[in-house]
Amino acid sequence: MTSPTRPTRLNLTALAQAGAPLAGQAILADLPRLAADVPDHALATAPVSYRATAEWRANAGADPKLWLHLQAQAEVPLSCQRCLAPAAQAVEVDQWFRFVATEAEAEAQDDEAEEDLLVLEPQFDLLALLEDELLMALPLVPMHEQCPSLPSFQAGEAELPPEDAKPHPFAALAQLKKKGH
Repeated sequence: MTSPTRPTRLNLTALAQAGAPLAGQAILADLPRLAADVPDHALATAPVSYRATAEWRANAGADPKLWLHLQAQAEVPLSCQRCLAPAAQAVEVDQWFRFVATEAEAEAQDDEAEEDLLVLEPQFDLLALLEDELLMALPLVPMHEQCPSLPSFQAGEAELPPEDAKPHPFAALAQLKKKGH
């Protein structure tokens, strides 16, 4: 199933019943919080590929539970913190989510659950979830593996003024003290 341009109003129950994954592409500009870190806004057209699969899973002694498997890949252009040049960071998401009926139920089960819990909404915003997951997958400090060029300084290379070129701030006081004797 090919996705609409902006999968922000999905019926996950219908998606699970259809049994077909939802796959598509967005661009970084569709994800404003993620695009805010892009140094050159012209690069905000970089594609973000995603695939979402919803399914019902049997639950021992209870009704089946709705699960969502989200996979995504993107190359996010960030600034290298070493050389400050643009550095494309490959970001991947491969995460399962289980849906519950209410926020209170999610909070109650959160400590015991190994999976991420989300509240089932009639109109689910897949792009918001995608953006959240990509933001969490970004490196804390983006850097090149090997920077293309680093500023290099060698001993004696920096041009510092000679120490006597600038008068010492207390030199005038020293002159006054000498004249006073």
